[in-house]
Amino acid sequence: MSEKKIDLKKILSISGYSDLFVFIGKTKNGIIAENINDKKRTAFGESAKVSALSDISVFTSAEELSLSAVIEKIKEKENSNAINIEVKKVAPEILKKYFEEILPDYDRDRLYVSHMKKILDWYNQLQSNDMLDFEKDDTAKDTDTKET
Repeated sequence: MSEKKIDLKKILSISGYSDLFVFIGKTKNGIIAENINDKKRTAFGESAKVSALSDISVFTSAEELSLSAVIEKIKEKENSNAINIEVKKVAPEILKKYFEEILPDYDRDRLYVSHMKKILDWYNQLQSNDMLDFEKDDTAKDTDTKET
């Protein structure tokens, strides 16, 4: 593992793309981001639906858990290795069982199989790019309601 801490505010999920991106900078009408896998840079207009991974939470029966906390649980279960599941093709029951192991109180009504696939795919992308060591965010969690 590298010593470099990753700022999840700069790791982006962009609607319509399965790969994650690193924020590079702003343009007059959007942003420039680099694909973490192929390192290609792309300009995205202001109409692109962009979410920083730091802004994503997972619903549990008691609270919303930050995506970084969920990824830490996966990292612990997998001993920092890649997940040995073919995420895009696996049966929903296997994904649900996996999430029950790492997050027993996940909200079964609001965390869909499609969300589980994204989270596990993101974990594998971060893991394969040696990006699982996150900066700790000391700021209070934003309580604004996020669109889903």
